[in-house]
Amino acid sequence: MSAVPAEPVETPEPAWRQRAVERSTRAAKLRAEQRVQRFLDAAQELIADKGTTDFTVQEVVERSRQSLRSFYQHFDGKHELLLALFEDALSTSAAEIREKAAAGRDPLERLKIAVDLLYGSSTPRKGQQSPLFTDFAIQLLVTHPDQVATAHLPLLAYFTELVEEAVAAGQAVTAKPRRTASLIMQTAMFTAQAPAAPVGAHPSPITAEEVWAFCLGGLRGPGTAQGPAATAPTTTAPATTAPAEDAPATKTTATKATAATARKAAPAKKTTATPQKRAAAAKKAAPAKKATTATKAARSQA
Repeated sequence: MSAVPAEPVETPEPAWRQRAVERSTRAAKLRAEQRVQRFLDAAQELIADKGTTDFTVQEVVERSRQSLRSFYQHFDGKHELLLALFEDALSTSAAEIREKAAAGRDPLERLKIAVDLLYGSSTPRKGQQSPLFTDFAIQLLVTHPDQVATAHLPLLAYFTELVEEAVAAGQAVTAKPRRTASLIMQTAMFTAQAPAAPVGAHPSPITAEEVWAFCLGGLRGPGTAQGPAATAPTTTAPATTAPAEDAPATKTTATKATAATARKAAPAKKTTATPQKRAAAAKKAAPAKKATTATKAARSQA
């Protein structure tokens, strides 16, 4: 009878080998990051020089002093390069807004600072072109809206955090903080980029203060009576008590209508009841007459 061979025991990889592989991987990753950054810097310089995103991959390769083969190892094409620039710009903007808004004393004040900063960064400035946002971002919004949403995730995460903190502090009411944060962001960004609204003969741009007032109304207005931080319903009280001045007139009208109805009903009730009463009286009177006749007959016999 032969013995069952034991399963082979795996020999653990030596620690020195693991360290060597990790060191090699870190070095390769660092070199890759440096090459990618050189491509991004070259593209950014071309955008600044030309004032447009209309450049070629070959121009980026030449300015970065790298090979075309290296470019396609890291990017699928020009679109992916511009998308990387767009995401990087929004990530940097989110970090700056987070840092500056931290000066706010409470969640609502921090949210206001964040809205003002986002509005300011989204406002076009004369003499300062930003083709990455005015050209590429608009095209991207039409052709790849999912990529635009992904690029805005760092900003959305921070605004959602602020809305959740405001709700927890009783300063705002919303059942969907993430969607509310997205609405606030879009209101600030697109209003800043929109042309001024005409007022009379002169254009009147919507200010950051007006945007914040609008957003604040959305955070507080609809949910005031339902939120945990709601106090006495001072806003709804006037609507309840306002018609008090009309109450006497309403009461008088109702009284007159009731009296008129009673008058009309009274004769009808009397007319209807009279024949019945007469019939009942006749029945009661009949025995009395019989009794009187019988009495007279008894007397005559006596």
